[in-house]
Amino acid sequence: MLHKTRGIVLRTVKYGDTSLIVNIFTELFGVQSYMVNGARSSKPKAAKGNLLQPGNILELVVYHNEIKNLQRISEYKLGYIYNAVHLNVIKNTVALYMIELLQKCLKQPEQQLDLYYFTENTLQLLDISALSVVANLPLYFTLKLGEQLGFRLNGRFSEYTPYLDLQEGTFTDLPPHHVDHLDAHSSELTDQLFQCTEVQHLAAITMNKERRRKLLYAYLDFFRLHLPDFTEMHSPPILHEILDA
Repeated sequence: MLHKTRGIVLRTVKYGDTSLIVNIFTELFGVQSYMVNGARSSKPKAAKGNLLQPGNILELVVYHNEIKNLQRISEYKLGYIYNAVHLNVIKNTVALYMIELLQKCLKQPEQQLDLYYFTENTLQLLDISALSVVANLPLYFTLKLGEQLGFRLNGRFSEYTPYLDLQEGTFTDLPPHHVDHLDAHSSELTDQLFQCTEVQHLAAITMNKERRRKLLYAYLDFFRLHLPDFTEMHSPPILHEILDA
């Protein structure tokens, strides 16, 4: 049965001489793997594999069978045309970080509409935003993804609760008796990021590159604490090098 759905490309793997197996986070079915025949060709006009780059947002017509692990695509085209993400090295690196993080977190083929729309919207905002916004976008996306996955932060930073306990996801009055917590300044910045209602407001949250680097690794530790099968990511060192952040 054919279905129309939007989707975000997570990963592509070559199969045979001309085909690809493409992992896509879809609007209707969550994460799915698709066989795409003829996506690679020696004739540039015949090859559509460039549409299947990780991070691309697609409009799809797909066959879906609940009992199969590998589905098929009938039609696909770009659902959003990036102006900068594939051309600007900073924005491209941020997009690839977001995509790798999604790959690490999305294991089950289940519909997650709120998460899908949040991700698609954030990728589009990445495309059009100033670099002052983009610098903090990985931090913001990581925190908000955690919230979507069910481990949101509880409470607020204040002079009475100045420490963020990463094991509990809660702001506390005293440093917990373990290493998985943030100091007062990092806790305050995290609260500002998490409470941000408009991506453009991220430009107003200022921090130096070392603080930004430490926060991102702390947030990834937060994921490891709450997702037992969360494995090491490869993109953060590249991200920090490119962002100088």
